[in-house]
Amino acid sequence: MTATVRLDKTLEEKLDFISQSLHKKKSDIIRDAISFYADSIQNSQKSRILKAVAKTKEADKAENDQFEGTLYDGM
Repeated sequence: MTATVRLDKTLEEKLDFISQSLHKKKSDIIRDAISFYADSIQNSQKSRILKAVAKTKEADKAENDQFEGTLYDGM
């Protein structure tokens, strides 16, 4: 697929600098940047999901502990 990207002067200069510094084609830098950005988003989503699961486990454990504490109250 071919994509056209319009850059303002500042981004163009940054892309030129990175390209020259790394001795890579501008298209390679853009592809790497998109891949990095996509991976970052996926990792962020995974992190939020894992935190939500951990929080749910903690809440379930607390509720379970409270319930088990009442099992033998009347005996």
